[in-house]
Amino acid sequence: MSDITHPGVRPTGEEPAVGTPADGLVIAVLTYRRPEDIALALPRLAAQAGTSHPPAGQAGPEQEPLDGPAGPPATVLVVDNDPEASARPIVEQLAGTLRPGLVRYVHEPRPGIAAARNRALREAASSALLVFIDDDEVPSERWLAQLVGLQRSSGAAAVVGPVISEYEHAPEPWIEAGKFFHRRRLATGTRLDVAATNNLLLDLRQVRDLRLSFDERFGLSGGSDTLFTRQLVQRGGSMLWCDEAIVMDRVPSSRLTRGWVLRRALRSGNSAIRVNLELAGGATARLGARGVALGSGSARLVGGSARLAAGLISGSAQHQAKGVRTAARGLGMAAGAFGYVYSEYRRK
Repeated sequence: MSDITHPGVRPTGEEPAVGTPADGLVIAVLTYRRPEDIALALPRLAAQAGTSHPPAGQAGPEQEPLDGPAGPPATVLVVDNDPEASARPIVEQLAGTLRPGLVRYVHEPRPGIAAARNRALREAASSALLVFIDDDEVPSERWLAQLVGLQRSSGAAAVVGPVISEYEHAPEPWIEAGKFFHRRRLATGTRLDVAATNNLLLDLRQVRDLRLSFDERFGLSGGSDTLFTRQLVQRGGSMLWCDEAIVMDRVPSSRLTRGWVLRRALRSGNSAIRVNLELAGGATARLGARGVALGSGSARLVGGSARLAAGLISGSAQHQAKGVRTAARGLGMAAGAFGYVYSEYRRK
């Protein structure tokens, strides 16, 4: 197969395009063996990128630019983290139906989501803004406009939007009772000190000034986005919430199991402690952080187990689910205090 079959799709190894306008915007979607998800998400992302700066004579009431006729030129960047480049065929096929240059594909074979995130940073280096979204998410109609609008009005280094879960099938009552897929909602403009990259806009000039990148030691364990955003705030950047910039997260049946949600809780606690240790600095501070982590993790493990027991006695599914979730997170934290790393994204 040739390296490029459609305009705008670049093979691995080429340097990022030069000459991108200084106000350009890149929507980065990182993917790993999810061709069906990419096929669903990519046209919707391309539609928002296309309406942010439509070709001359094509803007109309139904194609409102982000900021009038001079909205930021936007492209969609697909970073394929599968060593076998499994997303290439579907991206090439979809790109062939869109305006040339609107969609770009790059192959990042190094394993780990942190490597893919850093590839997105490099590919977008000539642009002003970079927006991360997961490959299993679908943006709301004015998602991109809302993120960009708040960043422009505030000058924030980062803007974060909410993620709302939609299920492939109705989850069992135990999972609903535990609220495992319920995420926070905040007032627009609320300042944050940590965020994920599943709905995140970055001002790349400020990211460069703050000397930020994703720590690839966290690539297979998760947590590189937690470390990145905490460092962004600690180094003086501001991060704001935009409650109108909604994306929908499609939760597959494979995640609607007790085993998956509890492993995620354990990983969340484990990676949070690893981030705390990384930010602690010197040996003395790290020793203190380990002690705090062990104490906090042990408290959650004991408290969660007690709540689980109470739930079993009373028959409360909520106490059972939330109790075991707290205990799993506490176990991950306590294990992290001793240096254990749970690699949720490890590959065979």
